[in-house]
Amino acid sequence: MEKVRKILVHLSKENSAPQCARFIQSITGHFAGCQDDQAKVCCSLENNRFLLFGQENGRGRTVVPLQRAPFCPFKYLSNTEASTLPLDIKNRGVDVGVAVLLQSTNQKVLLTRRAANLRIFPNVWVPPGGHVELDERLLDAGLRELWEETGLKLAPEEVSSQLLGLWESVYPPMLSRGLPQRHHIVTYILLHTSLTHLQLQAALRPQPAEVSGCVWVDADLVKAIVSAVDGEEHSVSLPENLPQTVSVYEVSPEGGLNKSVLPVSVLCNRAPAEGEDVERVSTGTKFALELWLKTLEVQSQVSSK
Repeated sequence: MEKVRKILVHLSKENSAPQCARFIQSITGHFAGCQDDQAKVCCSLENNRFLLFGQENGRGRTVVPLQRAPFCPFKYLSNTEASTLPLDIKNRGVDVGVAVLLQSTNQKVLLTRRAANLRIFPNVWVPPGGHVELDERLLDAGLRELWEETGLKLAPEEVSSQLLGLWESVYPPMLSRGLPQRHHIVTYILLHTSLTHLQLQAALRPQPAEVSGCVWVDADLVKAIVSAVDGEEHSVSLPENLPQTVSVYEVSPEGGLNKSVLPVSVLCNRAPAEGEDVERVSTGTKFALELWLKTLEVQSQVSSK
């Protein structure tokens, strides 16, 4: 048996045995069809394989949403374009990532801006996260990435966790910027802590090679962020009662934190269809933040009963 070297996505549909997903196939399209951009699936991490099942074959597993961007390259990649990809890319499979939405007890979520020198999604705001390593649980991977990127070291017993959903991430994010080089399924995990965002902020020690800024966002700001839907062209109207700037912490090359402000409009930028990318919240992060808002609605309904 070939030795497993990294965690890859394996697909099962209609009770078929799980098969390793191909780099050039759309995972969302496998379950939703060619044109739909979302599906309901079940997932599990077993024997260093990330297994995805149609919800009808989940065998009691939790059903979660799986989604891709409407401009996902694998939705439009032609056979001719796929044939030009180097073999080392086509043979990669689909990697598995984890991203952590860390929610403080006063209902704020931490986002970090990826360092400018990173090859993938530089200067884009995302939750802390990264690859799932061999023999890790998803929660352990998320806590490790949180610690490595931000210096926040939380034990599993210090948080309560919830799998929010799965995002099919491709880089470059659209064919107009080049053929795909990276393909991931990102698992978004919500972590509840008993600490306020100020208590967590005091312990932040970001890794400057990966993180250039940190911001805590509340529900009102998140609603504005997710209203800027990537792939749409109509103008975004921010609520009049929303402040025009938000407090952020810039990370110095030595890892120090300097308080600053950022126009809210920057966090509401859309992914440009062509040309250079801009500072913005990633499309996958907007997907996860929408799911987070739904958990707050559910929590509010339960509290009001």
